[in-house]
Amino acid sequence: MPTATYPCYMAGPGDPPEGTPEGVPGGGEDEYRSVVFDESFVKAARIQEYSARERLDDTSRAVRTRSAWSRGGASRQALVLIALISLAFGSAIYLGIRNPYERPAAPAAQALRITLIPLTPSQPVPTADRRNPFQGQRAAGYPSGAEGITLPAPRGTAHFSEGQVAQALSIVKEYLVASSIAPQTLTGGDVRAVRDLLAPGQLEQFDDSLEKAADDGRHAATGWMVRFDPARVRLADDQVRVRGTITLAEAGSDALEVVTDHTLVYAVREAAAAGSASSLFTVRRELRLRIDRDDLLDHRVEVVQAAVEAGPLSCASAPVQYFRPLLAGALPHALKGTDPYDHEHEITSVCGVLAPEASASVTPAAPEKAAPTPSGPLRAVRGSPASAGP
Repeated sequence: MPTATYPCYMAGPGDPPEGTPEGVPGGGEDEYRSVVFDESFVKAARIQEYSARERLDDTSRAVRTRSAWSRGGASRQALVLIALISLAFGSAIYLGIRNPYERPAAPAAQALRITLIPLTPSQPVPTADRRNPFQGQRAAGYPSGAEGITLPAPRGTAHFSEGQVAQALSIVKEYLVASSIAPQTLTGGDVRAVRDLLAPGQLEQFDDSLEKAADDGRHAATGWMVRFDPARVRLADDQVRVRGTITLAEAGSDALEVVTDHTLVYAVREAAAAGSASSLFTVRRELRLRIDRDDLLDHRVEVVQAAVEAGPLSCASAPVQYFRPLLAGALPHALKGTDPYDHEHEITSVCGVLAPEASASVTPAAPEKAAPTPSGPLRAVRGSPASAGP
């Protein structure tokens, strides 16, 4: 094993190994007597190692200086450990980015089926009171906003607890408020509040309904929510009058089905003129919604079916992108006849006639019709003669 030596000589009695230096009185004993090798001096000394050949041969004094790696074994191990950890983290990040497996697809969900029926007036659209547009109308006694969406008392079912039922009803109410009462939705603004509540499997259909609205019973934006064309219509009153019912039942052991049936009344006016007269616009929405256990965890809802009647509207074109109400004083448009012998036209939208009492000042309203039970159909398939009535 190589030994470390200090390149110096210790003072002491007797002559140095090579004799007394010339010209020095008293020899080495007197010259080195005052030198003291304290601890700090020893620690600061540079350590050198001689090879075996160098120790045998005095003519060669070559030495090899010990590097910092040889003096700091612990530091070297720490640096190696840090390098290994960095390599492991880098590999994990790289493998995460370059994942060879595809991301799992969104869970399958039923496509929303939409029945959209515009209601055309049979007489000029009446003007509403500017200060209180609902005064004297059938909706005058309706609650305003979210207060009009009343939830039934939650009761546990065979496979869902009372708490889970209450949570499902709460999600449904949140969707109804976001899709038919929230000002940003009504005025053609941000609709993320509606989108964030939908099941992942329906997001593509929802996005297509906004970007490529079509009268095909699947891609009408107004089937998902109530929204007015901001270029033509403004809300004349911030209040939305609402009344309706909500029922809930199990749809198998893993899901709940909720059916909602609400009438919503809006006060609208022309967008271009700030002082224009206001009128009322009425929408009836019947929705069938499904909520499974995953939806409860993710705070989502699946909108399975929507049946919408709205007016006063023109029957000239289906209001799939926005509602464009006939405003105060507008005359009803003549209904265009349909020739069943003409195979050139597509069988798409249907149109109903708005009852005169639905838009005029009348006596207190008759009792509301109860919502259909979850086991029954909301309405006939779009375009069917059975759905042509108001």
